[in-house]
Amino acid sequence: MAAEKRFHPSVYIAVWIFFSSSVILYNKYILSTLDFAFPVFLTTWHLVFATIVTRILKSRTNLLPAAKNSTMTWTKYMRSVVPIGLFFSGSLIFNNIAYLYLSVSFIQMLKATTPIVVLTLSFATGLKEPNMQLFLNVLGVVVGVIIASIGEIQFVFIGFACQAAGILFESARLVLVQKLMTEQMDPLSSLYFFAPVCAVFNGIVFLFKEYPTMTWADIEGLGAFTLLSNASVALLLNFAVVFLIGCTSSLVLTLSGVLKDLILIVLSMVLFGSVTTLTQVVGYGIALTFLVRYKTLSINWKSEYQRIMGHDKALPK
Repeated sequence: MAAEKRFHPSVYIAVWIFFSSSVILYNKYILSTLDFAFPVFLTTWHLVFATIVTRILKSRTNLLPAAKNSTMTWTKYMRSVVPIGLFFSGSLIFNNIAYLYLSVSFIQMLKATTPIVVLTLSFATGLKEPNMQLFLNVLGVVVGVIIASIGEIQFVFIGFACQAAGILFESARLVLVQKLMTEQMDPLSSLYFFAPVCAVFNGIVFLFKEYPTMTWADIEGLGAFTLLSNASVALLLNFAVVFLIGCTSSLVLTLSGVLKDLILIVLSMVLFGSVTTLTQVVGYGIALTFLVRYKTLSINWKSEYQRIMGHDKALPK
């Protein structure tokens, strides 16, 4: 269900960038600045909160059309949602653990490789046919990220390994969505189906990894306001995605992500004192250039602009 266009597309872009950046910076603040060393608990809490809220929204509103009209059966759920949820859970866990060791700026640089890993897995599973143009763009992104990694001053291998694992899990999840999901879902409906199973998987990891060393004092140290506001910001990001895609397009979401990453790198330097070297800037610049080329290879910019702006008449040549 497309959202009604009430504002200029730039408003939806700004709102999405705000919430997307806020989630990352808020999590980094809790895990690093507040020294809350329980990233798995934090993601589990987000998922439990999302499970409760999406069920209330489904019964009281029309914000989850795909969930309301779904033909999901228990067999479909076990064959598609559960395996995808397993990889989604792994992605959330490893990505959050990485914030304990790496700067936000370096993490965003590493995340530039996600579309490339997705593409590689798509080749391996037969979802896409490889070609030279795609290969050159992949090579450009990889070279750029390698250069950026070499220039990283605060390089911690365990953090790098966790982020790499998070990217691999996330990429596998996206490929599985293409292969296993037969129903098109809006972001909130997806959260409705995936949050419970991810909460279970995360909860199991939490019980074995963090629960033995976690105390009630750790929870009290954060406080109810921090926990609720953090989970709320994470949930509001999904609303922002719904309206951004509904009022613009998935291409705008992709390109807005590039702008968001640049903003996050600057904010990370200002808020957390992260140091970004010239080598990293050059490497990340190379990676972004090839990433944008890869994302926009088949785009008709004129028709895309007309559709986003709601123009009925063709633009002059």
